[in-house]
Amino acid sequence: MNTNTIMTVSAFLALIPATAYVLRPRQSRDLGFWAVALVALVGPLGWSLMLLAGEWHTGFSATLWLIISSCMLLFILTSALTSHGWRLAPLLLPYLLLLGGLAAVWSQAPERPLVGTAPDLWLGLHISFSLISYSLLTLAAVSGLAVFLHERALKRKIRPAFNSLLPSVMDSETLELRLLGAAEAVLGLGILSGMETLYFETGQIIVFDHKTLFSLLAFGIIAVLLVLRTRTGVRGRQAARFVLLAYLLLTLGYTGVKFVTDVLVG
Repeated sequence: MNTNTIMTVSAFLALIPATAYVLRPRQSRDLGFWAVALVALVGPLGWSLMLLAGEWHTGFSATLWLIISSCMLLFILTSALTSHGWRLAPLLLPYLLLLGGLAAVWSQAPERPLVGTAPDLWLGLHISFSLISYSLLTLAAVSGLAVFLHERALKRKIRPAFNSLLPSVMDSETLELRLLGAAEAVLGLGILSGMETLYFETGQIIVFDHKTLFSLLAFGIIAVLLVLRTRTGVRGRQAARFVLLAYLLLTLGYTGVKFVTDVLVG
């Protein structure tokens, strides 16, 4: 096997112990949790840094590894800074494992070269803001999904064992709100930096392509939800639907476009 295949397989395998570990009941963030979480971070992050060495890779697989690395890093920070953030792991880790599988399957897909005349600083800031905002919204969507699962169980008057692994409804909603606020702020910076980058390259402030439209729609939906949470107290499954819709839109704009251009179109 060549180096790329070895690193891709290694990064994928690094996610498996954490995924298996967090699906078992536990009452606290023990040493085992931190150990498998760090392994799940180091594997994808190491491969991502190797991919970025020398030039920026824009392919579908490279993008997924960057998303996985960013999500794991922010998840570890959230787990360290909050008392219940670590309980999102049973939903987040299987999802990241799925993304890792997709990245591995399409690791040989052709990628389009990064073109543009914007200064490297602005381009780097735009990419960083986009990646961080998407990762924060991923964690917010996972929190919203936890709320959705809890309320569905209550409505059906059942107590699934899996739900006991997740944060409570109140804790999930608190995480969801904080992560949404952070995601909205960084997404706003990403949109502004994208406008500045486009201005350097074309002299235009905005072009309404798919990525821009999906990003603006996601920004607007999050803004509306934050206002509704403040003024009307909307919460629960209704709020979770807003979060998941915003995440779907940003996914279509961020990774969906790359999937179409790099994988389907080639």
